[in-house]
Amino acid sequence: MTDVLAFDGRTGASGDMLLGALAAAGADTDVLTAVEDELAIHYEFETVTKNGIQATKATVVHEAADGGRDDGDEHEREHHEPEHHGHDHGHPEEHDHRHGHGDGHDHAHGHAHDGHSHDHSHDHHDAEGHGPHRTYPEVVDVVESMDLPERAAQVALGAFERLGHAEARVHGTDLAETHFHEVGADDAIADVVGVALLVANLDPDRVVTTPVAAGGGEVEMSHGVYPVPAPAVVTVAEGADWELRGGPVDAELLTPTGAALLAELAEGVESVPAMRLRESGYGAGAMDLERYPNVLRALRGEAKGGLREEPISVLETNLDDVAPEVLGGLQSSLADAGARDVSIVPLSMKKSRPGHLVKVVVRPEDEERVARRLAEETGTLGVRKAGATHRWVADRHFETATVEFDGESYEVSVKVASDQSGEVYDASAEYDEAEAVAREAGVPVREVIRRAESQY
Repeated sequence: MTDVLAFDGRTGASGDMLLGALAAAGADTDVLTAVEDELAIHYEFETVTKNGIQATKATVVHEAADGGRDDGDEHEREHHEPEHHGHDHGHPEEHDHRHGHGDGHDHAHGHAHDGHSHDHSHDHHDAEGHGPHRTYPEVVDVVESMDLPERAAQVALGAFERLGHAEARVHGTDLAETHFHEVGADDAIADVVGVALLVANLDPDRVVTTPVAAGGGEVEMSHGVYPVPAPAVVTVAEGADWELRGGPVDAELLTPTGAALLAELAEGVESVPAMRLRESGYGAGAMDLERYPNVLRALRGEAKGGLREEPISVLETNLDDVAPEVLGGLQSSLADAGARDVSIVPLSMKKSRPGHLVKVVVRPEDEERVARRLAEETGTLGVRKAGATHRWVADRHFETATVEFDGESYEVSVKVASDQSGEVYDASAEYDEAEAVAREAGVPVREVIRRAESQY
């Protein structure tokens, strides 16, 4: 069985909503101390109600170093990309506080969730936009300094790379020179790394999300008024596997941080996959919507093992003047250059001349080398890239089957295909070896194949 984590993004997503949803779905929030030890922040989790739905609200709180309240500079609260519009971090009216506020905001407090409790006694405030607004390389340095588990580090660094590329593309800068604004502040780093740590703690085999709602209308940024979704969200979504949808309300429902985390974590599905549910939870955004609960739902369960997703590119070219011997040699010559699969399809070309369509599946990093080899081998004047971005493949390995004929034992290699749960669903004997055994044993090759494959 495959351990599945599914997000239901029908009212969008943000970093704090993802934190709340994962904590509510059973992640151990003790792992967040890795962030709290590095940044002058701590996490608070509290129970709120959104349109009748009990949800977990996550807040990143800054701890003032001098024991006094530090509201930060006014310009630090201006949004370059409106990271929290639609999911602002102000406290909604309808929630159950785990701590009380005095007039001067000087109070002892704690937070608890599933046994996790960090007690603090400091003046503090919501950390939104607090701290230095770092460049992309500076953010990477901060994340790498936390000594995160491998899976968490990959998710966090991948999400920030997506955000960096989005900022660079929107503003016409280089990645290394990209200056993060809201998404480089302490709270945004805490959101991204916190989500990465909680996902690593749950350690699912597969993460999916339904189509993610972006909202609608307009939002005001430091550069002017822009339509929702914001430019950075659009750019991040272009590189995501899931679908982006408008609505269901005129508000910003999907933030750049939420989009980048889901793009890094999840494959897209049209609906929640069939699975035996174990746990579920809701992460709350602070804004109240009139007709919809402003929550992100997380579901955990076991599903029948799926196939493994593998990133690919597909290269194509049409040929009408290539000798059959050259076409026949493409299987081996392109494989030597890195091709994963080669198909040659007959077709009719201009003036009804017979021709061929060559389709080559490659790893993205091998595109240029394989395209060059294809052009050199065939003389084609152009190679195009088709739209496929990934494929689902079985986990494959070879086993040795022993078959007997007239008291003699023979060995045949068998390719065994299984899903991610390890369930075998196909076995295929190597034909050349089966043919050699058939000749030696004096039996039909079909019988050799049948006996070898029947053992799996």
